[in-house]
Amino acid sequence: MQEKYSHLDVEQAAHAHWTAVDAYRVTESARDARGELRKKFYACSMLPYPSGKLHMGHVRNYTINDMLTRYLRMNGYNVLMPMGWDAFGLPAENAAMKNGVPPAKWTYDNIAYMKQQMQAMGLAIDWSREVATCDPTYYKWNQWLFLKMLEKGIAYRKTQVVNWDPVDQTVLANEQVIDGKGWRTGAPVEKREIPGYYLKITDYAEELLEQVQTGLPGWPERVKLMQENWIGKSEGVRFAFKHDIRGDDGALIQDGRMYVFTTRADTIMGVTFCAVAPEHPLATQAARSNPKLAAFIEACKKGGTTEAELAAREKEGMFTGLYVTHPLEGDPIPLWVGNYVLMGYGDGAVMGVPAHDERDFAFAKKYGLQIKQVVLVDGEHYDFHHWQDWYADKAAGVTINSDSFSGMGLQEAVLAVAHALKRKGLGELRTTWRLRDWGVSRQRYWGTPIPIIHCPEHGAVPVPEKDLPVVLPQDCVPDGSGNPLLKHEGFHAGVTCPICGQAARRETDTMDTFVDSSWYFMRYCDPKNEQAMVAEGAAYWMPMDQYIGGIEHAILHLLYARFWTKVMRDLGLVRVDEPFTRLLTQGMVLNHIYSRKNEKGGIEYFWPHDVEPVIDPDGKQVGARLKNAVGDLPAGLLIDYEGVGTMSKSKNNGVDPQDLIEKYGADTARLYTMFTAPPEATLEWNDLAVEGSYRFLRRVWGFAAKNVAVYAGGTRARVEFDSKAKALRLEIHSLLKQVDYDYQRMQYNTVVSGAMKMLNALESFKNDGSASSHAALAEGFGILLRCLYPVAPHITHALWQELGLAAQHGELLDAPWPQVDPQALEQDELELVLQVNGKLRGAIRVPAGASREAIERIATRSEAFIKVADGAKPKKIIVVPGRLVNVVI
Repeated sequence: MQEKYSHLDVEQAAHAHWTAVDAYRVTESARDARGELRKKFYACSMLPYPSGKLHMGHVRNYTINDMLTRYLRMNGYNVLMPMGWDAFGLPAENAAMKNGVPPAKWTYDNIAYMKQQMQAMGLAIDWSREVATCDPTYYKWNQWLFLKMLEKGIAYRKTQVVNWDPVDQTVLANEQVIDGKGWRTGAPVEKREIPGYYLKITDYAEELLEQVQTGLPGWPERVKLMQENWIGKSEGVRFAFKHDIRGDDGALIQDGRMYVFTTRADTIMGVTFCAVAPEHPLATQAARSNPKLAAFIEACKKGGTTEAELAAREKEGMFTGLYVTHPLEGDPIPLWVGNYVLMGYGDGAVMGVPAHDERDFAFAKKYGLQIKQVVLVDGEHYDFHHWQDWYADKAAGVTINSDSFSGMGLQEAVLAVAHALKRKGLGELRTTWRLRDWGVSRQRYWGTPIPIIHCPEHGAVPVPEKDLPVVLPQDCVPDGSGNPLLKHEGFHAGVTCPICGQAARRETDTMDTFVDSSWYFMRYCDPKNEQAMVAEGAAYWMPMDQYIGGIEHAILHLLYARFWTKVMRDLGLVRVDEPFTRLLTQGMVLNHIYSRKNEKGGIEYFWPHDVEPVIDPDGKQVGARLKNAVGDLPAGLLIDYEGVGTMSKSKNNGVDPQDLIEKYGADTARLYTMFTAPPEATLEWNDLAVEGSYRFLRRVWGFAAKNVAVYAGGTRARVEFDSKAKALRLEIHSLLKQVDYDYQRMQYNTVVSGAMKMLNALESFKNDGSASSHAALAEGFGILLRCLYPVAPHITHALWQELGLAAQHGELLDAPWPQVDPQALEQDELELVLQVNGKLRGAIRVPAGASREAIERIATRSEAFIKVADGAKPKKIIVVPGRLVNVVI
């Protein structure tokens, strides 16, 4: 074999071999050597968006999955590790506008390149199951299930207030509105009412919440908490403030009742104002005769409506001049419009209790509204000028100034108020949810066409199932002037109403891309089935045993996937309640960020390889300077150091996996990302540590090259191990026991460190050429190769072949996982720490089965004790079995 490790040759040969034998194709009928069906295990990484290149986060995510897959396959499991592409979405449209090419071409070119990168990493992916969500054979089933949901009433059409970008001519999510402007165009965002399709995820809210709390034991606690908070179950009272405000037609608006919901009905006697959303019918009516209020409402309609933005926004309001009636006291309550009240949450109105709600307190102080204390905490003094946290205390408070409700705790007061309101026919106990129905309509081109035809006579008509898929044209090049499907003649040509046959037009909205990612993992199970969305494959593989992905997907993607699974279950397509049994959220890959402000006030970022750090006397990095000239900037120029952050192309701190693979090999990239930090922790990039990983692999190769003779004789008859060989076996099998435990708990950083310790032990062993030495070395290195194989499959595959182990034991891919030999862990002798008067004085070796008396004799006759004791006699001897002896003199 070659003496030196050549990663390019090794990895190219391994790929060629795996491709030739179709090593990673998985079937549902896989059997073991005894002919018995293997137990299934489905391990899946979240599918990537085909942006053009893998990043180190991808490398880390997929290596975690790959290690699990290879380890379980060696342990006899039938393991599925598939891959696909989350290929629809706005980034492709933006790239198309920038490059003047259709999104389809850009997307498929990127998929081809990223697939090559994945294959270069040596991932054990069954590519026969590959899916791309932009393929009509995939999104046909999005459309099919959408139609089934329409039939069941789970999907429905309604008009909703949305964020509208007038330049891009599209709806923006709340998160895409920044300071009231579109995130891409910078245009002031408008609020518009437009029709769209929604999915009744709220029908599943109770089950989604209950199973977060009881049915997801393999999920991280913080992810479960994020899901629970997003679903947001609240128990309280919904009740009405009556009014006599009438519309232009003379009828009472909303039947003369303005409803609110509160979890703090105990504070109802402290209501001093009410506020409605700018879009509320009462606000609209008041604005008709109040130009200032109309202008205020228009200003409120600009800007995003994320909770984060609302929390940060200055709370502003304007009095409408209208009043509603307190439901219990009968007093008039002033009605305000508030920019912090959302029409889409609850009834679009809130009661204001300034004394016991911090937001209302600030609002009342700003506008000079009354503050009425109705809750008292014993020993506390209420200050009407400054907010104190105890004002909102739910546990310790008792009602005051509340007529017949005074002197009650929270729960007693809530029940009493609810009872009083119910007797008046104005309210009742109610459970509400933060979760809102999922709006899936997008006014964009690059997505799944919504299968609806609009007829002048019959309105929105579903496309007949036989006409699916409604195929998205792939020749459009978006230009920023709105959805190009509106003007695509071929898309609309010849469309007729399925009911009456009249000329009609297609729906041009496309589906939210979260639809694509809500079930792709099920399509992996039946990727080629043209007759069914899912079939026998899903019945075999689902639920998924291990899901791996970033924490950024902990809420929406996982929630929508859970909902979609339950809908498929209720339609009889699958037999599982939850799609993912276990979830691992891997940490981010971080790197240093260097920047400077240029003359125009913009920020320029610099690659870490162009920079040398500036270190203070305490060894802390406080700045940086350019190592070489960059553009017009001279070498030595001082620049800013921003610390470490997530790798990003925009900040020039990414590391291209392809460069790393070419320089050091895929095994080094894999080994480094696994060794440097536990899977859940963030990983801070370190070029020197990458070099260290490469050196370790060269040592592994070098050790094999020096010890080829150990394997030359093939399989030997069992030999009698001498003491040196027994010591090596003890160390190797002890490490194997720990490594196996670490594999089971997916602590792959300590798996790698265990393999490194094995190599250290093998290199330190003095081979005397005996059969005992050769047998111990051969066994130990064989164990090392199998332990290292899941993380570094190329080099271990090559060495397994070179040393003749494949001929003896079969492919490393399916070699049985090494088992700890209990006899190897049995020791003839034990080494015990020797202490004299509690101070370390050396060590002694004793027979493994030595009695306490024998241990005491050996300790007191040892050279170390005799030297320290200087003739003194032992007063007391303490023996801690298996660990130490302390002789007191």
